[in-house]
Amino acid sequence: MQILLTGALGQLGSELVGALRERYGDRAVVLTDVRSDPEPELVAAGPYHAVDCRDGEALLEIVRRYRVKRIYHLAALLSAVAEARPDDAWDINVNGLRTVLEVARTENCSVFTPSSIGAFGPNTPKDYTPQDTIQRPTTVYGITKVSGELLCDYYYRRYGLDTRGVRYPGLISNVTPPGGGTTDYAVDIYYSAVRHKRYRCFLKGDTYLDMMYMPDAIKAAIDIMEADPARLRHRNAFNVTAMSFCPEEQAGYIRKHIPEFEITYDIDPVRQAIANSWPNTLEDYAARVEWGWEPQYDLDAMTRDMLTVLSKRFAAEEGGQS
Repeated sequence: MQILLTGALGQLGSELVGALRERYGDRAVVLTDVRSDPEPELVAAGPYHAVDCRDGEALLEIVRRYRVKRIYHLAALLSAVAEARPDDAWDINVNGLRTVLEVARTENCSVFTPSSIGAFGPNTPKDYTPQDTIQRPTTVYGITKVSGELLCDYYYRRYGLDTRGVRYPGLISNVTPPGGGTTDYAVDIYYSAVRHKRYRCFLKGDTYLDMMYMPDAIKAAIDIMEADPARLRHRNAFNVTAMSFCPEEQAGYIRKHIPEFEITYDIDPVRQAIANSWPNTLEDYAARVEWGWEPQYDLDAMTRDMLTVLSKRFAAEEGGQS
């Protein structure tokens, strides 16, 4: 199985790479991203090409050269960045996806495309949001994600293209820094807790959002692409969830390990408005039934792991500088 990743140097891609290489072999995983200066250790083991996902000719040449049969299309602008650059968000998130789908259709590749809780809006049920429900997002990011879900469904129905995807909640990583999303606070808070014992949050303390630890996000991306297609009634944009919490609740779990940790608030009205339009919790029954989705981490387990990993890393960095 030869696999191509677009946006391979982003938050999800840079960690998915390792899991895919371990599963399929280093040379079987081809990385692409717009950056011409990738981290040497990430690209040393396998092929890397600096390519914009909107460049169909370049992508087609790479797919044919490596005989790619599965594409993880991860290139996109995230929520807060997309609001600041709406034209770029539409071009990259929608036109880029269509370019990838056309290449996949030409070469008969399967395609994974991540959607997001941003695909929902203020009229969507806030608690245990159903798999199939009203989607009227109020952000350009959400609009591009709904468009992407529909576009992938269209290519499956019209052309028989094997398109699959999940709606990710906020993703929390101990490896890759945040990339401009509304849920970034939930990552930053751990880094600040370990380094400074305090954090200034840009969302209100009682703002609940769905979240997922990166190992579970990677597991979801691999599991859905390896699922029996005969079981997939929805195919695209499956709700997946692992936990839901607010900043105050997360801070409480951090204090179990760092009792002196303090959280203060400096509300960003743009990101708060985005968060207010998203669900508190998702219902992921369809993913559990149709392809056996089951997360491994809750807030307690994630907090323990995040603080342990970051503490060891920062201690090693300080030791290396002394």
